[in-house]
Amino acid sequence: MVQLWSDKKRTIFALPLSFTKYTLTDEKLLVRKGFLSISEDEIRLYRITDVSFHQNLRDRIWGVGNIHICSADKTLPEFDIMRVKNARAVMDQISEVVENVRNEKRVGVNEFMADGADFPHPPIG
Repeated sequence: MVQLWSDKKRTIFALPLSFTKYTLTDEKLLVRKGFLSISEDEIRLYRITDVSFHQNLRDRIWGVGNIHICSADKTLPEFDIMRVKNARAVMDQISEVVENVRNEKRVGVNEFMADGADFPHPPIG
């Protein structure tokens, strides 16, 4: 696994003084939170269905932004990468890596749009 990007959530004055760390590898996106008690979430890149970017005026001044991720993961369907440097470039990098992984694994986003419970089955017979 190759690490492509890593940053911490930025707090006051856009300083990385938090205990939330984001890491992008060539296979997954990791979110690690905590100091004494640590939790870590991971999402496989091919399961990411949508990536969006948000930056308010204060964040623009400090050069940070938020990235919203939607995924087909049951335990983590949506989450935010909060207040990271160069968020627009990071969002573009995530999108590119997700596309590459999907092409490698030959996975399309349609495969995640619905599991069998969401659609009625056609009548048999």
